[in-house]
Amino acid sequence: MPIPKGDREKKLVALSSVLAAVFLTLIKLVVGIITGSLGILSEAAHSGLDLVAAGVTWFAVSVSSRPPDREHTYGHGKIENLSALFETFLLLLTCVWIIYEVVQRLFFKEVEIEANSWAFLIMLISIAVDISRSRALYRVARKYKSQALEADALHFSTDIWSSSVVIGGLILVRLSDALGVEWLVKADAVAALAVAGIVIYVSVKLGMRTVSALLDAVPAGLRDEIAYAAQVPGVLKVKRTRVRIAGPEAFADLTLMVSHETTLEQAHEIADQAEAAVCEILPGADVVVHIEPLIRGGNGIVNTVRGLAAKHGMSAHGVRIYDVADSRLLELHIEVEDTLSVDEAHAKVSSFENEILNTLTSIHQVISHIEPIGELEERQSGSPDDESMVLEVLQGLKERMDQECHFHQVEVHRVAGELFMTLHCTVDPKTAIVDAHTLTEIVENELRSSIPQLSRVVIHVEPPEVDTA
Repeated sequence: MPIPKGDREKKLVALSSVLAAVFLTLIKLVVGIITGSLGILSEAAHSGLDLVAAGVTWFAVSVSSRPPDREHTYGHGKIENLSALFETFLLLLTCVWIIYEVVQRLFFKEVEIEANSWAFLIMLISIAVDISRSRALYRVARKYKSQALEADALHFSTDIWSSSVVIGGLILVRLSDALGVEWLVKADAVAALAVAGIVIYVSVKLGMRTVSALLDAVPAGLRDEIAYAAQVPGVLKVKRTRVRIAGPEAFADLTLMVSHETTLEQAHEIADQAEAAVCEILPGADVVVHIEPLIRGGNGIVNTVRGLAAKHGMSAHGVRIYDVADSRLLELHIEVEDTLSVDEAHAKVSSFENEILNTLTSIHQVISHIEPIGELEERQSGSPDDESMVLEVLQGLKERMDQECHFHQVEVHRVAGELFMTLHCTVDPKTAIVDAHTLTEIVENELRSSIPQLSRVVIHVEPPEVDTA
């Protein structure tokens, strides 16, 4: 299996840091021993720990690139955070030794320091190497979000400042020889103490970040920023937002509340949009979006019933509520897939009815009329006899209703041998909708009693058209 380009680049820059740390440690150690400079020896110790840290970084980067397995379902990214914590302990250990030696040289023993040209040359070479390595490490760390490489880059960056402090100490030693000011000889030890101070500051800062990462803490404001971004159209409320950073990998887990009337397809689209919005903030993140319905009390019983039906993949209409004695009865028509058997449809509707009773505690009984939702095909026009029979019945109705309803656009069809009809009924525009509905029921009942073979009737009620010409 080929190694991904990103992993290969991370390993190469980590390995180059190991080689650079080996070189710097050796030259600082040799020159420090020759010159007797505690500043240079402290720098050699610092570079020695940088060497260990670079080795740990190279190992961590190699392991973190492994894919998730059965024991590490989130991958191996945390090894980078663990390696950074180990580097922190190494740095603090170095500081303890440096401070001990500073105290010894300032108060208890004298050491002759030779601030010669070699000492200055080695420190300048060290600064040049540190600048080169820190830039390369920072570039790759930012590119691939590697905390281990970032920690290594931080090590080399602090070496630049600490080496500069050591050079300053060596210059003061030279001035001590030239001016005869003895106390300036102590400047080397003071410079070493300054190096220790820099290292302690960086170590504590790195350690706090590492511990936070290991405890799954996230940067301040990131969680709120992600929650805000997830409020895409269709989201009523962001119920929960969780973020986890594991080395270079980021994981986000969101629970979004949407309207209970939202269909499965709409919910999936909302989840996709929320995921894309989160990835704008955390590029490449592994985002899991969980959708939950939100039933608002103000929507009313009818909307709640329709929403629950949609949740079960069905459609509800003709919802009516009756108060009978001390109980409340809900009656409705429920449309199911026309491919289901009676057994399957009944089981699905029963589950829906139970959820209504659990959600709407004021309802004591649910009676559902199950009907297929499938589209009817092979529609054919009715025969002349069918049309004549229907028009004859409507004519009789028109005479008895005394212009209460004007029938027009009457269409008669045969579908799979069954008789269907549609018609438009024009009524007074000031007629109450309840009265208009009662009128259509009278017409439908009359049609069915006069034409027993009539399977379905659809009556469209409308006001008269107004001529605006």
